[in-house]
Amino acid sequence: MQANELKALLESRLPQCEFIVQGDDGQHFQVIAISDAFTELKTPVKKQQLVMSQLSEEIASNQVHAVALKTYTPDEWAKVKDLQVG
Repeated sequence: MQANELKALLESRLPQCEFIVQGDDGQHFQVIAISDAFTELKTPVKKQQLVMSQLSEEIASNQVHAVALKTYTPDEWAKVKDLQVG
């Protein structure tokens, strides 16, 4: 699976989120998820669980081996996006 395919998959399953996905080996990805939905979730674990639960089939079938995931509300993202190393 390529980064653009993973991005499209996540966007179809969580349309309330914006995703930035990087990865060039087809199995290891860096994902940034931005959504107002994260405002309601009080812990980082709950935010990550929301996203990772959408990838359970792909992880089980080894289409996706590893995901480094960061989650942000739009306000949080506005504060940190310039600090992200691309």
